[in-house]
Amino acid sequence: MNLSKSDYMLSLRHPSWLWLKKFDKNKLPPVDENLQSMFDSGNEFESYANQLFPDATKIGFSNYHEYLSLPSRTMVAINNNASSIIQGRLEADGITCIFDVLQKVGDKEFDLIEIKASTKAKPEHEYDLAFQMLVLEKSGYSVRNISVIHANKEYVRNGEIDPKGITAQTDVTEKVKALREITQKQIEAAFRVLEQKEMPDPSPRYVNQVGVPGVNWFPEWMAIYKTLRPNTDPYNIYELSYPSAEQIGKLEDAGITQIADVPDELVLRPKQSAQIKTTREDKRIIDKEKIREFLEAFEYPLYFFDYETMSSVIPQFDGMSPYKDYPFQYSLHVMESPNAELRHFEYLHNENTNPMPGLLDKLRGDIRDTGTVLAWNMSYEKGCNDRMAALYPEYAEFLASLNERIEDLMIPFSNMWLFDKDFFGSASVKKVMPVLAPELSYKELNVGDGLLARRTWTQTVLEGQNQGSRDEIMLDLSKYCTLDTYAMVRILGELGRLVKE
Repeated sequence: MNLSKSDYMLSLRHPSWLWLKKFDKNKLPPVDENLQSMFDSGNEFESYANQLFPDATKIGFSNYHEYLSLPSRTMVAINNNASSIIQGRLEADGITCIFDVLQKVGDKEFDLIEIKASTKAKPEHEYDLAFQMLVLEKSGYSVRNISVIHANKEYVRNGEIDPKGITAQTDVTEKVKALREITQKQIEAAFRVLEQKEMPDPSPRYVNQVGVPGVNWFPEWMAIYKTLRPNTDPYNIYELSYPSAEQIGKLEDAGITQIADVPDELVLRPKQSAQIKTTREDKRIIDKEKIREFLEAFEYPLYFFDYETMSSVIPQFDGMSPYKDYPFQYSLHVMESPNAELRHFEYLHNENTNPMPGLLDKLRGDIRDTGTVLAWNMSYEKGCNDRMAALYPEYAEFLASLNERIEDLMIPFSNMWLFDKDFFGSASVKKVMPVLAPELSYKELNVGDGLLARRTWTQTVLEGQNQGSRDEIMLDLSKYCTLDTYAMVRILGELGRLVKE
């Protein structure tokens, strides 16, 4: 059984991940639409990066039969002295991988290039490339230079996408070659996993045992683990706020299964302490004085405000840069005075054009020059405003004034002035709303999270998909963003009620 590069990278995440992929893949979650969208964006970026090698021989495959023939076709290209090879594959000693780009630099010597749709070369890319390097070396070739082609975050679109402008290249030769020994050891460990008849212990304690820096594989494996070992008790240790693999291991070794039983010496951070205390005592933590001071600083009218944004490695319109967030929609609830009737305003761009000019024109009419603007995690909305101010100087003064008046309704929760065990250590509105406004729910919406809203809008409005249900989709997007701001209205009301008790 061959070990592919993707197999190897899964083994670094968790040994059971590799085993399940090979022997029981139905227990792994399918590729969802958000993940598929990421793959699609990566493929689009790769198509531009490949244009940097106009004379390359592209191998590639479109079916399993062509995949199997990749090594022989790659050898033909090598023997024909191809200057560069795109999507070739080699295999040796049971390991195999597809190379993004091989550049011939001498007799049996190559430069190895990986294409990644990120804005920088990451440590995990080095482990990926170290595996590829070993495949090349075991196949009888030497590797001179190793690099990552990634997105240039400073690139600003102006007309058609410039392949040279949108890409940047980072040399990682020394870092990758330093991983040769550990990579060989991990390959051997991966083969030992494949020899096992039973799945290795799936405990989250074994996530990233190698210690790949700068990665956060823990939440993804934890989600898988909960399907492998279902637990009907919502207050078990696997629901701790941001646990570490080491912490989970120590708790398991001590036989501790419940959040309420976690001892002080195994607590990692203040939010865990608050979570344990509120779970153990079944009682909220509330600092009424801090919350009261926070609320008394607000000036009417109150504006409850939220953006939905587009973002892509390939900027959709002129002036945009890779992975920057640009609004296409907002929801705005307005409360003129404590007892005034709530009013709602919104904007949802519905044409395949840059949404920001129309959005800004409407927003300037909907928000007056006085009053507190409330957002949840305000740095996000303020960042969007800063980017739009740079693109549209005629709105810069308005947006700067808006940013000066924004307050963050998340603060009472992120600062733990109000902490409930059922927040599970999170200050997300998705966790706070069900506790303070249980009559509201995102689960009843067809669009229930920001990533889905982004993808749905992009597909429907920019890419022209789903036209038979376009009106329903636009209504779903409106309902989602509207709930985001109405949830803030309800949460503010509940905070006001709690401090009066």
